Amino acid sequence: MAATTPPKVLFEHEGVFVHSSTDDVDEPDLLISGFLRVLDKDGETVVEYRPLEDTVDPSNMLCACKDSSSVVEWTQCPTDRSHHAVEQQQSCDTEWDMVNAVSFKRKHYTNGEGSSYHSHEKNRWAFSFTAADLKTVTMKTEGWMHLVFGLKDDTTLPTIHFHQGGSQEFMECLRRCVHLTECPKDKTTFLVSCHNKALSQSFENLLDDANYGLVEKLKKDPYTTTLGGFSKVTNYIFDAFRGPELEQRERPAEEVADILGEIIPGLEINQLEEPGFEVITRVDLGSRPEVQRGDPLTLEGWLKYQDQEGRVRKVPELKDRIFKGGLCHVVRREAWKFLLGYYPWNSTYEERKGLQRRKTDEYFRMKLQWKSVSEEQERRNSRLRDYKSLIEKDVNRTDRTNKFYEGLENPGLILLHDILMTYCMYDFDLGYVQGMSDLLSPILYVMENEVDAFWCFVNFMDEMHENFEEKMQGMRTQLIQLSTLLRLLDLAFWNYLEAQDSGYLYFCFRWLLIRFKRELHFQDVLRLWEVMWTGLPCQNFHLLVCCAILDSEKQKIMDRHYGFNEILKHINELSMKLDIEEILHKAEAICLQIKNCKDLPSTVSEILGLRSTPEDSPCEKSMLELSDYGILTPPLHTSGELVSNGHGQLSETSSNGYKVAFIS
Repeated sequence: MAATTPPKVLFEHEGVFVHSSTDDVDEPDLLISGFLRVLDKDGETVVEYRPLEDTVDPSNMLCACKDSSSVVEWTQCPTDRSHHAVEQQQSCDTEWDMVNAVSFKRKHYTNGEGSSYHSHEKNRWAFSFTAADLKTVTMKTEGWMHLVFGLKDDTTLPTIHFHQGGSQEFMECLRRCVHLTECPKDKTTFLVSCHNKALSQSFENLLDDANYGLVEKLKKDPYTTTLGGFSKVTNYIFDAFRGPELEQRERPAEEVADILGEIIPGLEINQLEEPGFEVITRVDLGSRPEVQRGDPLTLEGWLKYQDQEGRVRKVPELKDRIFKGGLCHVVRREAWKFLLGYYPWNSTYEERKGLQRRKTDEYFRMKLQWKSVSEEQERRNSRLRDYKSLIEKDVNRTDRTNKFYEGLENPGLILLHDILMTYCMYDFDLGYVQGMSDLLSPILYVMENEVDAFWCFVNFMDEMHENFEEKMQGMRTQLIQLSTLLRLLDLAFWNYLEAQDSGYLYFCFRWLLIRFKRELHFQDVLRLWEVMWTGLPCQNFHLLVCCAILDSEKQKIMDRHYGFNEILKHINELSMKLDIEEILHKAEAICLQIKNCKDLPSTVSEILGLRSTPEDSPCEKSMLELSDYGILTPPLHTSGELVSNGHGQLSETSSNGYKVAFIS
């Protein structure tokens, strides 16, 4: 299908040559001049080289297309159809845009025959490929710069020579589109990893290259790997973990855990020696209580909790109402600002207006910083270029089926882009990481205001920050904690997963990374997030949401004897099939079941914040309020510096020499 919009030319340079050679000693080598272009076609980067017309006969052209496992041989269209075809091919939308009309047929080569295409006649030099198909770029200098492209199907394209300059500009453009890493064995060769398919890549795509397969890509970019779909999982996945020499025997679960621990620090979560975590044996949790959920809080109900000056009263009761039923959509724009900490609960109308004025000024000062960067400055700032490029690609793929973001030139997309760019100015060390657009999209949808959405997003990112840091401390902690909870709730199921080399719960990575954003329908995401932002019924409630989903699926997984691949595939196929109300019912019931356990391991108590530890001093205990759910919450008048641990907010204060941590 042709692209819906004309491709954007990212780079174009004429005077790029191919040096042809022939076996006929009587015929001199040809110097074929052409032009090199880099295009953005619907978010996909395409590199193409075309000889100029006076040196090329288009009757037989080669093109490495999206399916680079074969070579496409171009053949001349029949004369009676050529005029019509010319009218159809006047833009870059087509697989290959030519002045002369051509059609194509696919010619498959086997047993290395694809590499013999360089023996064709001299009109073979045009080529095109997507960045996703590119494996290596080799740069060499022989009085001038020349480049050699190697594709993932081991095809080597004709060497192109930059007799008239332009090589550095081309490489700069390529670096903005893909990640180039110097090959350890050859400093003239760069290894290519493409990040522009981060939210749609499947494991099958990630394993196209045997030498740089799943494990290597997980090491380089676990977010790209896990945000991609699991829908095309095959046996290649398992082979990548166990290695080709072990195809006839399975590794022990501990060994697979070690491999994954090298990929992402902390994934050795199934090792009983994990420091700081006790060994959990079978515990009698008792029966799981029945719970009741309520209706969403209406605007009238919301206003009843505010006094005449706008202060919110009875905050614990209000949070409980929101937890039990969520919010009507008309209330969300105001209530989310409180839940996310943008508005203080005890602020008045006038205080909030003043806060908004100050935050508006602060926002636009930061926005001006990146808006005022000139092209020359941007050319010398590779990090800003990378952030900008990644944001542009992700924004064009974020929630495009939602009416708020659908269509071309949508103002919602512009706001999404501008807020993410401004966040890079707010937190330049973190900048932008793939997945953050998923967290912003629902907030902007609710706020419908650039400034308010930005500051709510900032507060949400304070909670989620460690999920996106290079060391992934937040993800490490959550995976360990989730494994601990699952062992307590259902040791038999956990043992089954462990026996299938799935005890490290890697299939939950995407759930935790972006808080179920890609597992639920959009409106269900809004409901789940506002419920979790209440901080009830316990700390790290999202981990119990994971447990509730797994509890609903465990029987099917075990009865059907799902193995490693089948578990990954099954979990992925749950996307958009989950019932949010059923999940919240079960997650709350699990929380109450754990809370009622008399012999609850201290580790679990600490994860869920259910009880104070024995070493708590009387001074500390006197300052903590015990909620109806048995979790420790601070009095409303306390304040302190907010500290994020990736799973909730801690506020610290000092009293009589004691430092007390409150969980809010």
